[in-house]
Amino acid sequence: RKEYVDLYVNYVLNESVQKTFQDFMRGFLRGCPGRNWKIFLPVELQVVLQGHTTFDWHLLEKNVIYKQYNKSDQTIKDFWTVFHELSEEKKKMFLGFLSGCDRIPGNQLECFRFSIVDPQAKNPDELYPSARTCSLIFFLPR
Repeated sequence: RKEYVDLYVNYVLNESVQKTFQDFMRGFLRGCPGRNWKIFLPVELQVVLQGHTTFDWHLLEKNVIYKQYNKSDQTIKDFWTVFHELSEEKKKMFLGFLSGCDRIPGNQLECFRFSIVDPQAKNPDELYPSARTCSLIFFLPR
């Protein structure tokens, strides 16, 4: 039985997908030649391809640029108080709302910056927070 299970698992996970994987690998290496990937350790390559999956949220807070706000404004203090109380999953959802991705690119963990901007509306209670994902701007009404 063990031999049957081993052979079946090998077939399902390796042999049955071999042609599909070879086609994928050939196309991938045509766009990204293999010699370029050999400079990375496996862990480094994973970060380059996937981005960082763990974050220092306090470093993120430290790197924010404020426009029409000061770090000492009550709205900003309240925002960070609520943000740090969120679960890890909700914080990543905010990152997805802000940037379009729930991960930070591999080369930018320490220098990832976004702006918190006051949209300066006449009646801020009528606005929801919004974001410009391409320019990493978070509009936070007072």
